[in-house]
Amino acid sequence: MPIDYLGFAYAATVAAGGIVGYARAGSIPSLGAGLLFGSILCYGAYQTSQNPNNYLLLLGTSAVLGGLMGYRFYNSRKFMPAGLVTILSVGMVLRIAAKNAGLLQTKPVE
Repeated sequence: MPIDYLGFAYAATVAAGGIVGYARAGSIPSLGAGLLFGSILCYGAYQTSQNPNNYLLLLGTSAVLGGLMGYRFYNSRKFMPAGLVTILSVGMVLRIAAKNAGLLQTKPVE
């Protein structure tokens, strides 16, 4: 079973973003949202690592996060953090879609 390194990296980036938002601005909502979404994404990456066909939690959470942060980016026009998270989320959604459409091949770990 291949480990979803990109999924875990994405989850860690989201969680770290919440921690940085709290450290820089004292934003408790950033901390809470970052850790909540990061944890859900981490569990989704774990599920995908165990069974590549079990991608719905990772896909759904990435889509929701991309939509929320895309809305914030549209309203604020600030790239950090909303624009970056939007780009990462859309990239993750496209990666999952391409992988499950058979456009990306994963090699089994030997």
